[in-house]
Amino acid sequence: MKSLKMLLSLLLIGLCADLAVAQTMETRDMEHRIDLLLHQMTLEEKVGQLVQYNYGDVKNPEQLVRRGRIGSFLNPPADAGEVNDLQKIAVEGSRLGIPLILGFDVIHGYKTIFPIPLAEAAAWDPELSEQAARIAATEATAEGIRWTFAPMVDIARDARWGRIAEGAGEDPFLGSALAQARVRGFQGEDLSDPQSVAACLKHYVAYGAAEEGRDYNSVDISTRTLREVYLPPFHAGVEAGAVTLMSAFNDLNGTPASANWFTLTKVLRQEWGFQGFVVSDWNSVGELLNHGVAGTPAEAGAKAITAGVDMDMVSGIYADHLVELVRNGTIPVSVVVRAVRRVLRVKYALNLFDNPYTDTRRAGREILNPEHVNFARKAGTESIVLLKNERHLLPLDKSVGSLAVIGPLADSPYDMLGSWHARGNPKDAVTVLSGIQHTVSPDTKIRYARGCPITGDSTAGIAEAVDAAAVSDVALLVVGEGADMSGEAGSRAHIDLPGVQEQLVRAVVNTGTPVVLMLVNGRPLALPWEAEHVPAILETWQLGIQHGNAVADVVFGDHNPSGKLPVTFPRATGQEPLYYNHERTGRPPQAENKFSSKFIDIPIGPQYPFGYGLSYTTFKYSNLQLDQSSIGPGGTLTVQADVTNTGDRPGEEIAQLYIQDVVASLSPPVKELQGFSKISLKPGETRTVTFTLGPKNLGMYNQEMKDVVEPGEFKVWVGPNSTAGLEGAFQVVRR
Repeated sequence: MKSLKMLLSLLLIGLCADLAVAQTMETRDMEHRIDLLLHQMTLEEKVGQLVQYNYGDVKNPEQLVRRGRIGSFLNPPADAGEVNDLQKIAVEGSRLGIPLILGFDVIHGYKTIFPIPLAEAAAWDPELSEQAARIAATEATAEGIRWTFAPMVDIARDARWGRIAEGAGEDPFLGSALAQARVRGFQGEDLSDPQSVAACLKHYVAYGAAEEGRDYNSVDISTRTLREVYLPPFHAGVEAGAVTLMSAFNDLNGTPASANWFTLTKVLRQEWGFQGFVVSDWNSVGELLNHGVAGTPAEAGAKAITAGVDMDMVSGIYADHLVELVRNGTIPVSVVVRAVRRVLRVKYALNLFDNPYTDTRRAGREILNPEHVNFARKAGTESIVLLKNERHLLPLDKSVGSLAVIGPLADSPYDMLGSWHARGNPKDAVTVLSGIQHTVSPDTKIRYARGCPITGDSTAGIAEAVDAAAVSDVALLVVGEGADMSGEAGSRAHIDLPGVQEQLVRAVVNTGTPVVLMLVNGRPLALPWEAEHVPAILETWQLGIQHGNAVADVVFGDHNPSGKLPVTFPRATGQEPLYYNHERTGRPPQAENKFSSKFIDIPIGPQYPFGYGLSYTTFKYSNLQLDQSSIGPGGTLTVQADVTNTGDRPGEEIAQLYIQDVVASLSPPVKELQGFSKISLKPGETRTVTFTLGPKNLGMYNQEMKDVVEPGEFKVWVGPNSTAGLEGAFQVVRR
């Protein structure tokens, strides 16, 4: 038996060694082919590979392609045949036959539109995120797209910032897990697969920390905050194999992200070993002039490429100035060659040299197919968060006598899609009204009233809404933001309900009819009155084409909600930026002490904390166990707790683990998420959740910006959100 085990071990070692050798040979072959190609390229053709234009803005794109003066287009034609025609010019009509890489913003689906990324993050389910990205890649590649400008992995702590909708929220641990999942989904097991797209981590880096939450604004944060909060999801994405990154619009501590050698070269290349390429954000190279760090376009181009921006998106600066910058000695040709090598690596990895064309038959069978649409519905149900449910108002009976469906977002298909909805079509979107109509009994009387517009001050429709609610058994009130009120350039100074929607809510609640409030939005909203006076509240976000069906599944109990907030919900806009893992203050907030860190006009803390979410059943946490009371700085610790479904319905619970370094050389956060586990429980069933803590979880950056685990006491919590749970403690000791 021992001999057999030894033989199997030797065979496994041999197979691993063979695989490593094969990968090394494949890499060497690719680099050799790139060397041969670079040797043949003129300087103008080299520079061409570093140029990307928006397809619709170029008068004669075919000529640029034939002359080898462009390496990439974004927003190409939405037709595989037209894309093939364009690619054919590059491969068969240009001197060197270098294929194009065609990119598009496939953020949360291509034509089958899934929940916005912030909503999807509320599912706390990396497998779900990976599958959604995989479907998006399948559909995009069916029309010739082989590069997506996603995932956005910016940490966003300020709900005023519109692009909070595009990411995973405020936490670097959850954000890192979902960054890796989305990269795996987009790129698949093998980038050369015709159904895989190159992922692009964006926006590198700290774009989510824009001052005032105002898009494109400056960022000024400490190096420690950069390394502990904003860099980890990018590092996780690189470790997952992402082959491109996008440099951001913002400056970081005075240095624009698209001219930042420290982040683009020292961290990304030297520390992390990234081998792919960096593309600028839209005209961010040109905007170096606006930042005031370059006096001419040529100087901007020199600073960007020297810092590590390999491809220039749309500004034309590389196309117009790099050749002359090399010839006059401002930048060495090796800098250009290095950038071209990085771009060609990705094109080889995508197998574009050997298989540049798309099978035009794929679109008909792969885009919006029933399997994809059904998964969009599942993703939607998993993303909904139950915020309040007094007296078990939800779920409703499908045979309810009458319903009033009210609100400016109750029957607005476009707004269900959310921002950056790729090539999604509102005609494919199921609204809340439609989803409810198809779910309830044919005998249920449904009264619909818009009530008011999303924005503006017209109250003309409120009376009709009040009349509908007054004679109905339950009022379903659908309010929030339009699709274009979040996402890029969607910053808001006030994050309460826009327009006169709060007047509508108050008027309907005052009828005395039980109200279920459904929020449709791309960010946390400040809703103090609603949180106090409305009996049931569902955060439905913007769920994509199956929004209405997903909402109906939850409202009528076909799905028990399990979503948890990936962001903190404030009581007032003035609290922003608001996030759970803040550092401690010398005067922590105390209700009885005026001279403590708080506001004098609102209660302490958020309306709904990070990690919060209710269910139609209840869960109890018990029996917290740590397998050791102390570990060394390099050791590991196992934490377990029992979770019991104490209600009468099956349900899913997302158990969360938080830690606190009690005393450290630099002030540590009050809490940090370091684990989560999604489990399904039948009524009365108990399951044990297990987490492992190690150096990656316990480390911090010290004064010298070294990642260390410092000896001392640590607290640990396991529970349902960031403010509740069982508490334990352990020691890290020198050994």
